[in-house]
Amino acid sequence: MNKTLSLKQEIAYAAGMIGWSTMTNIIIVMLPYFYLPPSNAGLPPLVPQLVLLGAFNILSIIAASGRLVDAIYDPFIASKSDASTNKNGRRMPFMKWAIIPAMVFCGLVFYPIQKTESLHNAWWLTITLCLFFVSVTTYIIPYNALLAEVTNTPRQKVKLSSYQQVGFVIGIILSACTNNFADLVADNFHVANRSEAIQIAIWGLCILSGLVMLLPIFFINEKEFSVAKPTHIPLWPAIKSTFKNSNFKYYLISDFAFYTALSIISSGLLFFCTVLLGLPESEGGKFMGAMVLASLLFYPIVNFGSAKIGKKPFVLFAFGVLCLIFVTIFFLGKLPFGPHTQIYILVLSASFPLAALGILPTAILADIAQKDTLETGENHEGMFFAVKYLFVKLGQTFGIAIFAMLTIYGKDPGNDFGLRLNGIVGFGLCLIALLFFSRFKEEK
Repeated sequence: MNKTLSLKQEIAYAAGMIGWSTMTNIIIVMLPYFYLPPSNAGLPPLVPQLVLLGAFNILSIIAASGRLVDAIYDPFIASKSDASTNKNGRRMPFMKWAIIPAMVFCGLVFYPIQKTESLHNAWWLTITLCLFFVSVTTYIIPYNALLAEVTNTPRQKVKLSSYQQVGFVIGIILSACTNNFADLVADNFHVANRSEAIQIAIWGLCILSGLVMLLPIFFINEKEFSVAKPTHIPLWPAIKSTFKNSNFKYYLISDFAFYTALSIISSGLLFFCTVLLGLPESEGGKFMGAMVLASLLFYPIVNFGSAKIGKKPFVLFAFGVLCLIFVTIFFLGKLPFGPHTQIYILVLSASFPLAALGILPTAILADIAQKDTLETGENHEGMFFAVKYLFVKLGQTFGIAIFAMLTIYGKDPGNDFGLRLNGIVGFGLCLIALLFFSRFKEEK
């Protein structure tokens, strides 16, 4: 490797994360709320609350089907990227062509064919979700594989992961503020229909996302920073090769459990605010912003502390804190504090796990991929990140599906047991993540 990124290029790289994080989190945050809203949201339900096998409602099945297509596509695009001989690099050419389709299909997800409950909307949602996931994956997999190629040391990986995580949480904030942006649209452009205001806000966020996703392509010449050679391992052997790494398996299981739990929180945030605490939906963005700003205070601690005592202790402690947070979700609205105090206790407590689990796992995986390259002589970093993000996406989908399934047992004021059950499920998932990551063997 010839050199590492300048500060300007590191910021440009992190900016790419803002874009795809915003769009993927719009799906997580707004999909259940837009298509199966609570009774006090001022939005019409758009898909029937059909229940199959006593547990699966139609929205959970739609979310899972979209990710199933994505799951098949993930390793394919990773294999193509790893093996690319394009003169402009193995990663950037894929990223460039993925941006516009990702923007378009993210917006179309929220344009149902009919404005009332309909199975036609369910089919439309399935198709647009599949096309969005395929488009955004074509950007995400090559983008993340670059991290292992443009950094030389563990400290550089943690530093770039920190910038990347800032981009990720900015995306979370922007997506969580969708209803706030819809309020601005309604007030300034006199859009009376709530659904239309939300749709316009989402289109605006999609355009912004596409623009920032261009920044790494404009500011980073991949060939100047990476001398990695195309891998010649066929697709299936490359996938099997990643699973031979025992550390990687423990990493994957804990990562899957974490992202499932995180998706439950993201999908439920607006419901927790409006139903369990009786707060306006626009408050959700403020609480998410407070959590992210508080998490920034922990970034120096995570960076320097992990360099001194290792990454593993920070990750384990973060999972432990998340276990307690999910227990708190079960009791929201019943604690002896006002609603604002309850939600701020929750989001501020989540700030350390957000920092630690945002920065360290990506750096840990880059270490795993780089060590594997040194041992095998094959550069298939893209496949490691493809398998990781396959499990991330499966976790996110599982989280949306769990949340949607539990709405069967109550999602409205006075009938909220389904929302509270998410706290119990999230606790179990974070406990699983903690137990499996405790078996991870960190290099000294």
